[in-house]
Amino acid sequence: MKKTAVINIVGLNQVSELTPELYEYTKTWNSSKIKPAFPAVTCSAQTTYLTGTTPSNHGICGNGWYYKEENEIKFWKQSAALVQQERIWDTLKRTNPEIKVANLFWWFNMYSTADIEVTPRPMYPADGRKIPDIFTKPYHLRKDLQETLGQFPLFHFWGPAASIKSSQWIAACAKYIEEHESPDLTFVYIPHLDYDLQRFGPSSEKALKAYKEVDALVMDLLQYYEKKNIHTILLSEYAIEEVHQEIALNRILRKHNYIQIREELGKELLDAGSSRAFAVCDHQIAHIYTKHTKEVYDLLSKVDGIDELLDKEQQKKLGVNHDRSGDMIAVAKQGYWFSYYYWDDHSRAPDFASTVDIHRKPGYVPAELLIDKKILFPKLKIVYRLLQKKMGLRMLMDVIPVTGADVKGSHGRIPSDMENFPFYSSKKHAHNKILLAEDIKKVILEEICS
Repeated sequence: MKKTAVINIVGLNQVSELTPELYEYTKTWNSSKIKPAFPAVTCSAQTTYLTGTTPSNHGICGNGWYYKEENEIKFWKQSAALVQQERIWDTLKRTNPEIKVANLFWWFNMYSTADIEVTPRPMYPADGRKIPDIFTKPYHLRKDLQETLGQFPLFHFWGPAASIKSSQWIAACAKYIEEHESPDLTFVYIPHLDYDLQRFGPSSEKALKAYKEVDALVMDLLQYYEKKNIHTILLSEYAIEEVHQEIALNRILRKHNYIQIREELGKELLDAGSSRAFAVCDHQIAHIYTKHTKEVYDLLSKVDGIDELLDKEQQKKLGVNHDRSGDMIAVAKQGYWFSYYYWDDHSRAPDFASTVDIHRKPGYVPAELLIDKKILFPKLKIVYRLLQKKMGLRMLMDVIPVTGADVKGSHGRIPSDMENFPFYSSKKHAHNKILLAEDIKKVILEEICS
């Protein structure tokens, strides 16, 4: 078996002049486009690659879904037990139990059968603080990595301060793991392009700067692996499209009396368990849970910006029908995306709406990458909030807009233009020019075992 590193450059549709160093370095490599997993979102795409099966089989139908047993919507859970099919290292270990595999920041990276795991795991003390930290396997890496590389820059991994610093830390982590653990197969996640392409749009000046930053970072990692004689594969999960309009599905459902609201301290919370229908919004797709399928279909089919409404039978064709998936899945038209917002009066929005809080919000929120424009002096407000925190006072870091009007990029639908498909590239690869997402496991296995 050839030692191999798989580098996942999220948001990159191809190695091109936008990434000039990578373009020059890999111009003799073989590349394919990947017809993306559906939905083309992080958790579904990564799990499809690693299992070689669709969400119908592995169960990861999005970044979050409605947990029927608990009557709760949950996003960004991390337990590997949620994945219902074996992953690539399980397949390898059946014939070679001694193989050593490192999973660095690919999702569902807690308590898996990989030998080495590193993933974000903040600490949440009872006083309301959120302290950057990581989960690791083996346990000693938690201390070793942060003593060597510094505290994991969680606030640069997501939120309005998201930047190249988190990807730099992950790349440094990959080098550290190679030097100290020497895995046979390493999966590395480079998230940087996700940020500015969603914040400002994939053709914005800031996006072009982000391309240059990720180009230099990945180029350095490639050269490091080359010196170690480690075979390298580059791939991505999805590309990000320009968007210009959000669709707040839950407001539409609320207007027609499908949503049940629970009032707490003058604020409104979505009560999914008591609602007749609600949408779990995830970029450009939304799982609709309801027992009133025909009524809701008739209502939503009239909404501008919805491309398709997939019932359970239609979901089978896209490999996403599962007990966890919605009774109906809404797919946005090109240029549109779905927001989770359900309140009509911003003053009634829940307190977490204006904060970075990925686990309590009943949907994916790209607006968490932005600072609310209504705040006249945002840096001053942030300093004030941090001072309150330092003094031990209860506070909200309420600096996030409660509207998605300024979001400029999204993903999740299968793009109509193949140029916006993700890609797969390596020196060895000589496969079809278009691969299916569920082919990736087999292709990687062929490369590392040849």
